[in-house]
Amino acid sequence: MEQFAAVAVAHFLALLIPGVDFLLIARTSMTHGWRSATGTCLGIATANGILICAAFAGLSFVSSPIVHDVIQLVGGLFLISVGVAFLRSDARIDLRDDAPLASTGWLRNVAVGLSSGLLNPKNALFYVSLGAALGADAPLPLYGAWMVAVVLTWDVFVAFMLGSRITLLRMERFLPWLTRAAGCFLCIFGGAMVVSLSGQR
Repeated sequence: MEQFAAVAVAHFLALLIPGVDFLLIARTSMTHGWRSATGTCLGIATANGILICAAFAGLSFVSSPIVHDVIQLVGGLFLISVGVAFLRSDARIDLRDDAPLASTGWLRNVAVGLSSGLLNPKNALFYVSLGAALGADAPLPLYGAWMVAVVLTWDVFVAFMLGSRITLLRMERFLPWLTRAAGCFLCIFGGAMVVSLSGQR
């Protein structure tokens, strides 16, 4: 029980730290509404489940230097592409009472969330480290199911809070610069990931 509590607390604290997945959920919620963003949440939770299964199954290739470099390179390029999309987007919302929020394909959002979660090296390294620390004697299926459920619940909560019309009314004036700030952050962060690979050679 003490081990489960420690794992739950460590995982939730890591989840609270805003990262790429959070920015993606926030952007989708604020521009397309929380219902559309649930697709992104499901994709991210699914990606976490895949990484947890791989890490907890003791698959050594997940933490091998070569695979880590590939994940870092592809992840960096993915973040740059998302950042550029943010910078080029028209981050404006029509908030009249009779104007519905713009919508994007729900399945497309699932795919984007899945890609974001799988290509985020922080996720892979966190679960590999956690799996190694717990060892084979821990009830890994229980821990994995718990963490996936917490990720999905938290992300949907964030999407709902940021995608409600009341929140959007308050954030309308800040959305354009928030989107551009997020785009710059993603481009810089993704570029640093790619550049750091050359520094390791």
